[in-house]
Amino acid sequence: MAFRPRSTVCSATTVLFFLALHLLAASCASSPPQEQDRSALLELKNGLCSGSGDPLRQWAQESGVHHCSWPGVTCDERSRRVVALSPPSRPGRCLAGELSPAVARLTELKALSFPGAGLRGEIPQEVWRLRHLEVLNLAGNSLHGRLPATFPEGLKSLDLSGNRLSGRIPPALGSCTALQRLGLSSNSLDGSIPLQIGRLEKLRVLEMSGNRLTGGVPPELLHCRALVKMDLSKNLLSGQLPSGLKKLKNLKFLSLSGNNFTGEIPSDLGQLRSLKFLNLSSNSLSGAVPFDIVGMQNRTVLLLDNNKLSGEITDAANPEMPPVSVVNISSVTVTDASSSVNPSRQPSELFTVIPTSTMRVLGETSSGTPDGSNSSSGGGLGTKEIAAIASASAIVVVLIVGLILCICTRKGALKPSRRSFRRREVKVFDNVDIGAPLTYETVVRATGNFNASNCIGNGGFGPTYRAEIAPGVLVAIKRLAIGKQHGDKEFQAEIKTLGQCRHPNLVTLLGYHISDSEMFLIYNYLPGGNLEKFIKERTKRPVSWRRLHKIALDVARALAYMHEECVPRILHRDVKPNNILLDNECNAYLSDFGLARLLRNSETHATTDVAGTFGYVAPEYAMTCRVSDKADVYSYGVVLLELISDKKALDPSFSPYGNGFNIVSWALKLVQRGRIREFFIEGLWDKAPHDDLIEFLNLAIQCTQESVASRPTMKHVVRRLKDLRPPAY
Repeated sequence: MAFRPRSTVCSATTVLFFLALHLLAASCASSPPQEQDRSALLELKNGLCSGSGDPLRQWAQESGVHHCSWPGVTCDERSRRVVALSPPSRPGRCLAGELSPAVARLTELKALSFPGAGLRGEIPQEVWRLRHLEVLNLAGNSLHGRLPATFPEGLKSLDLSGNRLSGRIPPALGSCTALQRLGLSSNSLDGSIPLQIGRLEKLRVLEMSGNRLTGGVPPELLHCRALVKMDLSKNLLSGQLPSGLKKLKNLKFLSLSGNNFTGEIPSDLGQLRSLKFLNLSSNSLSGAVPFDIVGMQNRTVLLLDNNKLSGEITDAANPEMPPVSVVNISSVTVTDASSSVNPSRQPSELFTVIPTSTMRVLGETSSGTPDGSNSSSGGGLGTKEIAAIASASAIVVVLIVGLILCICTRKGALKPSRRSFRRREVKVFDNVDIGAPLTYETVVRATGNFNASNCIGNGGFGPTYRAEIAPGVLVAIKRLAIGKQHGDKEFQAEIKTLGQCRHPNLVTLLGYHISDSEMFLIYNYLPGGNLEKFIKERTKRPVSWRRLHKIALDVARALAYMHEECVPRILHRDVKPNNILLDNECNAYLSDFGLARLLRNSETHATTDVAGTFGYVAPEYAMTCRVSDKADVYSYGVVLLELISDKKALDPSFSPYGNGFNIVSWALKLVQRGRIREFFIEGLWDKAPHDDLIEFLNLAIQCTQESVASRPTMKHVVRRLKDLRPPAY
C-alpha cells in the first residue's frame, strides 16, 4: 500500500479549500434566482404604461413586500420561483404598453396570462423559448406580427385570439402534443389549416374563426378525437364539408358558418350524438337537410340560414306537427338540463343550461305572434302566466298587510342612532379622500340648499342631487324624503351594506348625515346616468356588442362579490336597470341597497316581506316570501333580456297576450319558434358573433328559470360572460 507525503496531502487540501471559497464568492456575487425573478418583474412593469389606476402599482422595489405576494404573481411554494403571471384586471383599467423580453428571465414560468390588457407591438421571441410554459393567454390585445416557427413542447393552452396577427399558421404547432386548446380567432391569419394539427390527440378546443384562411377542412383534423369545440367560421374556406365527422364522438360545438362551402351536408353528421351546437349558415350548401340532423336528441342550436338548402323536414320530437320548408332555417331547440348554447372556454364545464321541454325546429314564419298565430286567438293561460298572476296577487296582499302593520306600529319617537349624531355632523368613512372636506355646510351649499335645479333623479328613497363640493370634485347626494314610509329602515340598510363593502362595480358610499330633521347619503358621482336611461337612448348611438357585454359583466361581478365574498353575504333584492349606474366609459356600478338583506354564512335563504319591483321579482319569492341569492339571479336575468332587446320587463306591447306575459315569456316564445333574431335590438345580430349572442340569450333564459335549482350562481355567470369577451375588449 502506497502512502503520500503529508505535505502533498496538505497542499491538495489547501487548494480545494481555496477553490471552494472562490466558488462561494462567485455564487454570492451572482444574482440568486429569486432576485432574478424580481428584477424581471420590475422590468416587465416598466414596459407597461402606469397611472393612477395602474393594476401593477404594488409591483415596486421599495414596497418591502416579497414579489411572490404581488398581485397577479404566483410562486412555487418550495423554490419561491415565479411560475404564473396573471395581472389583476379592474373595470375601466388596462395596462397598455409592450411585453418586455425580460419575461425570458422567468425561467420557471408555466403560465403567462395578459388577456385584454391593451398590449401592443409584437410578441417577444423570448416568450417562445420558455421551456416550462404550459399556458399562454394574450387574447384581446393589439399584438401584431407573425407566429413563431417553434413553440414550447409542453404547451397545453394557447389563446392569441382578438389580436392583429398575420401570416400563416405554423405547422410546428403539430409538435405541441400536450395542447388542449388553440385559440387563434379574430386575427388576420391566412393560408390553409396545417395538416399537422391532426397530430394533437389531446386537443379539445380549436378556434380559428374570423381570419382569412383558405382551402378546405383537412381530413387530418378528424384524428383529433378529443375535440369538444371546433369553430372555423368567418373565413374563406371552400370545398365540401368533410365526411367522417361522426368519428369526433366528443364534439359538442361545430361552427363552419360564413365560408364558401358547397355541396350537400354529410349524412353522417346526424350520427354525431354528442353535438349540441351546429352552425352551417352563410355558405353555398345545397340539397336536402339530412333527417338525422333534425332529429338529433341532444342538439341545442341549429343554424342553416343563407344557404341553398331545400326540401321539407318534420320535427322528430313532434311528428304530428306539419312539415316546414327548409329554405332559411335559423332555429333553436332546447332539449335537456345538461345542454348549453355555447360551450364554456373551460372544457370541463361545457353545456349546463335551459332545462325545459323540447322545442320544435322552425324556419322563419309570417308576422304576428311568436307562435305564428294571431294575438287575438284563444288558448288559455299556461303555467308561467298563472304563476305570474299569483305572484302579482301575492305582492299586492303583502304590501297592503305591510302598510297596515307599519301604520299601526310606527312610533313617533326617533331611533337612538339618529339622536346620537350632532345636528350638523357628516360621518365620513375611513380611507375616503376626495380632495375636499365633506361637511354638512359644504353639501348644503353645493346642492344650492337642495335646489331642484341640481336634482338628477328621484327614486323610491327620495331625490338625488349633483353637488360640486370643490372645483372639479363632484359627489351625488341621496336625500331621504321626509315622512317617507320605511325610509329609516332603508337608510340604515344602505349604510350597513355599502359601509362595509368595497368593490370596483359597487357605488362608493363616502359618508352620510342623520339628524332629527335631515338624512342624506353621499356617493361618488357617476355622470353616465342609469342603465334605464342608457337603454332608452341607445337608439341615438351605434349598437356596440362590446359595450353591452361589459355592462352585463360588471353587474355580474358586483353580484358575485355580494353573494360569495362579502361577510355576511348580501342579497340586493332590487336589481333593475334603474339601480345600475354608468360612468362616461360605460363601466357599470350596482347601487341602491335600501332593500338589501344580510345572510349569515350558515343561511341559504331568508323569509321576509316581499320587496323589489314587479317584473323583476322572482316567482318563488313573490309566492313564498323566501328569498335567496337565486332571486337576485332571476332579476339579473331580466336585466340581461332588456339589455339586448327593445322590450321592457313588462312592455306595453305584451298586453294582447294577457296577464302574466312578460319579457321572459317573450324570449321563450321566440326561441321556441326559431325566431331568435327578432329578439335582439336592431343591428346587433349583424355586428356580433351569432354564437355569442345566442349564448348570451341562453344565459339570460337560464337565469330566469322557474326552477330555483336550475339557475346558475352569479360566480358561474361571470365565468360564462368572460368566455364571451369580445375581441376588441
